[in-house]
Amino acid sequence: MNKIQDENLTNRGRGRPKGSPNRTTASAKEAIAQAAEMLGGADRLVEWAKEEPANERAFWSNIYPKLLPLQVGGEDGGPIQAVIRWQQESL
Repeated sequence: MNKIQDENLTNRGRGRPKGSPNRTTASAKEAIAQAAEMLGGADRLVEWAKEEPANERAFWSNIYPKLLPLQVGGEDGGPIQAVIRWQQESL
């Protein structure tokens, strides 16, 4: 066996290294970003969102959440704490 075959055997089955970008995903994101710029970029997106209330709802419910982190943590990376208070109604 030559050197290249030996190296391939040691790396066999490992796949893409953790954290390395998927080339297809990177290419798709680049194409979408280029199309967005050609369609007017951020200014056009704002204009579109203001055209109809349904567009603004779509922006806040479908588009914007994609920018938020996938994991949410509490203070200093700890668990999230929810505090619920009840207020008695006076009769």
